[in-house]
Amino acid sequence: MAIDLDELLPRKEKPKPRDLSLLSIGELEEYIAAMEAEILRVRETIAAKQTSRASAEAWFKR
Repeated sequence: MAIDLDELLPRKEKPKPRDLSLLSIGELEEYIAAMEAEILRVRETIAAKQTSRASAEAWFKR
């Protein structure tokens, strides 16, 4: 019987949404600011990877 390598990898579960009803307005605003900062960080990472990809594609098209 063959082993499926995908079965050996841990499954990533989606994190459960945070219970926002327990947070104050100030805490909710801080939470939004933190999420916006994370979104910006992810967008910057995507842009850097796109630049790297474009450079690699240009290099190999020579």
